[in-house]
Amino acid sequence: MATASFDSAPGASRALPAIEKAPEVTALSTLPGRKASLVGLTREGLKQALLGMGVPERETRMRVSQIWHWIYVRGAHEFSEMTNVGKGLKAQLADHFTLERPEVVTAQVSRDGTRKWLLRMAPTGAHDHNRGAEIECVYIPGDDRGTLCVSSQVGCTLTCSFCHTGTQRLVRNLSTAEIVAQVVVARDALGDFTGQMPGKDGGEPGRLVTNIVFMGMGEPLYNLDAVIDAIAVMSDQEGLALSRRRITVSTSGVVPQIERLGLEANAMLAISLHAVRDELRDELVPLNRKYPIAQLLDACRNYPGLSNARRITFEYVMLKGVNDSDADARALVRLLKGIPAKINLIPFNPWPGSKYECSDWERIERFSEFVFNAGYASPVRTPRGRDILAACGQLKSETEKLRARARMMLEEGMGAEAVYADQVD
Repeated sequence: MATASFDSAPGASRALPAIEKAPEVTALSTLPGRKASLVGLTREGLKQALLGMGVPERETRMRVSQIWHWIYVRGAHEFSEMTNVGKGLKAQLADHFTLERPEVVTAQVSRDGTRKWLLRMAPTGAHDHNRGAEIECVYIPGDDRGTLCVSSQVGCTLTCSFCHTGTQRLVRNLSTAEIVAQVVVARDALGDFTGQMPGKDGGEPGRLVTNIVFMGMGEPLYNLDAVIDAIAVMSDQEGLALSRRRITVSTSGVVPQIERLGLEANAMLAISLHAVRDELRDELVPLNRKYPIAQLLDACRNYPGLSNARRITFEYVMLKGVNDSDADARALVRLLKGIPAKINLIPFNPWPGSKYECSDWERIERFSEFVFNAGYASPVRTPRGRDILAACGQLKSETEKLRARARMMLEEGMGAEAVYADQVD
């Protein structure tokens, strides 16, 4: 499969920040001598696991369906729970595999109900001191949906100057199973599997996790193989059963991979735009030096399945005195002409060491009104998870410890608005 390269734009000045970071390691699937977990695997992955322990080929389709149901519909933690699987096969499974989830290192609940989990993956080698990589994911409840923001990398490939995650190193890509396991952990914590789900107003039970956004740690299109396979597992209607129209993948603009995302994942697309001029976007999103705005918007216009019913979301962080003028609003409208779009205006989320400030509220409202009057939905995100640093651009693995200033910000309730909750109607 094609993958985007890690390099700098031709002729780029040495004084400019790096566009991308290369992964420090390529993780092993499982440490030697350690049982692998079946949680998060694709159907093909489950089939290969069963063949590897001696299940006859002719039986694998039925056995995969049985195990798939218990993992992704019932949320089983032990093979002994699988009542329609024979004792002999259950014993074999227990000898070879587990149903372990990533370890929940910390679980925080905001005053507004937003939840953030720090998850530790299974160890994959000496590079992580046999301790396991750590990532964060966030759940944002709403009146008519529950959105889970998942991570696709440990750290991030990119170096966006306004994003906290972009300041840490890129350790590695997450596997398909590690991405899917974030959904499983969230459903465990929320009691969101079949037989656990609370009824709504005494009626039929309803899902708490209804939407997925790839807006956590990492650039999803630099881990596209795993992201596509993870979306296939999430959207399998005999398992986690999420609608692909309720799965949104956000990218900073890895242009060569955008079409493939639409063709193979059929997911909703979000673009981290944040500027209307190349010279400014080169600073805010250095990837722009490789794939400028014109190339990015051409890829958006050709996104498979694009229509008024399947609009692209353009994310635009509001930075005081940087990108928030009336002229910027007018230019934004001109740039997006002809693209079925929604524009999410994101008040900047402060973090320790950042050189940016959030635009004044009056300026944000004026910008939003101009865009709205031009015919685009332009919601401004309301604060979610501000007291647990769960907002857009603030996620950072626990291996990057909070300094004293960050702890002070947390205690004083500083933070900003999460973008995730209103993604995908």
